[in-house]
Amino acid sequence: QVQLVESGGGLVQAGGSLRLSCAASGRTLALYALGWFRQAPGKEREFVATISWSGAITYYADSVKGRFTISRDNAKNTMYLQMNSLRPEDTADYYCAASRGGSASTMRDEYNYWGQGTQVTVSS
Repeated sequence: QVQLVESGGGLVQAGGSLRLSCAASGRTLALYALGWFRQAPGKEREFVATISWSGAITYYADSVKGRFTISRDNAKNTMYLQMNSLRPEDTADYYCAASRGGSASTMRDEYNYWGQGTQVTVSS
């Protein structure tokens, strides 16, 4: 079984930055694809970013492209999301997820394990 724990959320002003982390335990994630999703109040959970097992392939939602960067450190069994130039519309609970498939994926249903989420609030 895989346990995922997000950290790094908080309150930040528009234009600021945050770095989210997702630490895994229970199993190495070296061969898993990883992803970040977010869910704002009253909205469905949406894709943010994904990274392949090797880190060579990444995809981003159009809304965050150029502002967010996903990365991973397989030796530490940890994934990161660097978020710059934050906007009020980025306010949401952010969830990390792991897919046994290994290939970067934007599809929520392809992820097998999920964290509990970390809250990000961007004030205007």
